Amino acid sequence: MPAQIAINGYGTIGKRVADAVAAQDDMRVAGIAKTKPDFEAKLAVRKGYSVYAANRDAVAKFEKVGVRTAGVLEDLVKGVDLVVDCTPEESGYKPLYEKAGVKAIWQGGEEHALTNLSFNAAVNYADCIGASFVRVPSCNTTGLIRTLYPLDAHFGIDRVVAVMVRRATDPGDSKKGPINAIEPELEMPSHHGPDVQSVLPNLNIHTIAVKVPTTIMHLHTVTVDLKKPATGDAVLDVWKRFPRITFVAGGDGVKSTAQIMEIARDLSRNRADLYEIAVWKDGVHVVDRTRLYYFQAVHQESDVVPENVDAIRALLELERDGRKSMEKTDRSLGIGLAG
Repeated sequence: MPAQIAINGYGTIGKRVADAVAAQDDMRVAGIAKTKPDFEAKLAVRKGYSVYAANRDAVAKFEKVGVRTAGVLEDLVKGVDLVVDCTPEESGYKPLYEKAGVKAIWQGGEEHALTNLSFNAAVNYADCIGASFVRVPSCNTTGLIRTLYPLDAHFGIDRVVAVMVRRATDPGDSKKGPINAIEPELEMPSHHGPDVQSVLPNLNIHTIAVKVPTTIMHLHTVTVDLKKPATGDAVLDVWKRFPRITFVAGGDGVKSTAQIMEIARDLSRNRADLYEIAVWKDGVHVVDRTRLYYFQAVHQESDVVPENVDAIRALLELERDGRKSMEKTDRSLGIGLAG
């Protein structure tokens, strides 16, 4: 029988995780929970998901607009194997999950200390098998781990300096973000470096972040001092052996994040999502044999989605081999077809 999965929070990440879970043959969406009966709740009903109100006070709001609820979140978590929590940071649902005795996965807005276990399928799948609670790090952190882990495994890394040119907000959010402005994150390092270290604790990484008025993707410029000599071609060969990294080229007309998202649209991806991290292959340069420079783009709405699916398998011990779980997830989502 497929594992029963609840999705608490059905916004940018939650609705994508729900659809990804629904695409698997070893798990199913038992229901989704929301605080408000907005258009996303109505679309969830149209997709056939059982909708639960976050609490009893909210039930009347759902009924008023014609959204029938199957109950409340407390009812939902009692009958499932695992909850994927996609609510805003510090929403405080952990005691509810503990009381229900249900496993849970949180997103990168939460601190590592909430679970003391941050998940990346390629790095520490085995360490998370059977765990009660894990956290999937943020989109930027996941993007950095995807490309840095293979480099560290094959060449060794002395030091990383990564500059994150961050999107201001998601495309569907009209309330946030700088308009006609560039906003530096003045904290040094930015939170992304320590967050990478929650998965790769021995990595010497320093991060800088700048927010710009775009919505479609993040852009990273990364400088890596390698322990062993390398060439650009050797670096690309290493990345090609790892999943969830794809390649684009300025020489093919991919000059910006706009063209990368156009590729995702042309692939007819669900919501035009790009789950992979896109690396400009003609932007990979090695200087003095050990200093590597490269650029990568991160689709902040979707790159953590496959990690959530793999985390479900690890916690519920549906698959003990991380590589096999990743292959299954990737096939179901069409990952690997972008390049």
